[in-house]
Amino acid sequence: MIAQRARLRYHRQIGKLIGYRLPEGAFHGATLEALISVSYDSFDRSTREQILSFVKAFLSCKCQDNPFCGCPERKFVKEIIELRESGLDHVQISHYLRDEFGIEIYAADILSYLEDAVHLLEAIQDVADQLEVPDMQEKVRQHIQAIEKGIPIEK
Repeated sequence: MIAQRARLRYHRQIGKLIGYRLPEGAFHGATLEALISVSYDSFDRSTREQILSFVKAFLSCKCQDNPFCGCPERKFVKEIIELRESGLDHVQISHYLRDEFGIEIYAADILSYLEDAVHLLEAIQDVADQLEVPDMQEKVRQHIQAIEKGIPIEK
């Protein structure tokens, strides 16, 4: 999954604050737990804003098992798809994630993930075609086109 390839830019700084070494993975359980519990006062303003943006965007769910419920990873995947469907290419998505959330991920990993997403959607489209589900056929077609061409979905 693409979330496993994402690295948190500030994992060393956070690790120093909490007193133990954190894994680089942005969505690793120990990292997520540290993000929820650490005080951000010692960070500079831009770092603090990025970390708070990360927490707000990916860790704000009402699940009892939060942050280990899978919601952070699902929200991250959704963010990538929505950024692509809004017109950003894989390089721009990588830069956006770094600048907005402090997440470092290779543009090639994003491109590979988007290609896999299109293949999965094509399989879903085949099933929708076989079952003759027009609404699903149209929605899937729109998402495939939006991901492939980076154009917004027609409403």
